[in-house]
Amino acid sequence: MDAGIAIPLRGATLRPWSEDDIPSLARVTNDPDIAATLRDGFPSPYTTGDARRFIELATGPEPGLMLAIEVEGSVAGGIGIHPLTDVYRKTAEIGYWLAGPHRGRGIATAAVGALVPLAFARFAILRLQAGVFSNNPASMRVLEKNGFIREAVHQNAIVKNGVVMDEVLYVRFKKGETGDQTGTTRLP
Repeated sequence: MDAGIAIPLRGATLRPWSEDDIPSLARVTNDPDIAATLRDGFPSPYTTGDARRFIELATGPEPGLMLAIEVEGSVAGGIGIHPLTDVYRKTAEIGYWLAGPHRGRGIATAAVGALVPLAFARFAILRLQAGVFSNNPASMRVLEKNGFIREAVHQNAIVKNGVVMDEVLYVRFKKGETGDQTGTTRLP
C-alpha cells in the first residue's frame, strides 16, 4: 500500500504506520487486556522500544500488510494480513486489535470488512483465516459479521498467561473458491 493512501471507515481510518506513531502506539498498547487476546509476540508491558521495533517491521519490506487503525487523529488499533508459506502459500492470516475505549463501536468490524477485499486483491490467496482465543467472543462476532465461518476448534491449543484454552479457527474464501467435496481445488 502506498504511504499516502488511507481507507476511511465509519468512525476511523486505516492507514500505513509511521515513526510518528511510536509514542501513541506505546501508550495505547500498554494494556494487559490487549495482550491477553494476542500471541506472546505482543509484549506486555508494551514499551516505546517495542513500539519502535514494530514500526520498523510494519514499514519495512515484510511481504504482508500492516495498517494502523486511527480514531480522531490517534492510534486506536492495528490490523494486518500475513501471507503464509510452504504448503499454506494460498492462505493468509488476518489479525487485529483495538484499544478498550474504542471497542463496541463497530470499528473492528468495519476495519476487517475493508481489509478483506484488499487482501484477496493484493495477495495470490484462496483463503483468509484467523485463529481466535476461545476467551474472545467479541472477535468471533467481528469475523462472523464479515462472512467468516467457524472452520475448526483446536482444543487446548493455546496457553496464555498460564491458562489453557481452545483456538477457534475462522475462514473466509475468495469468491468461487470453496473447494470440492473432497476438499480439493485444482489450480490452473
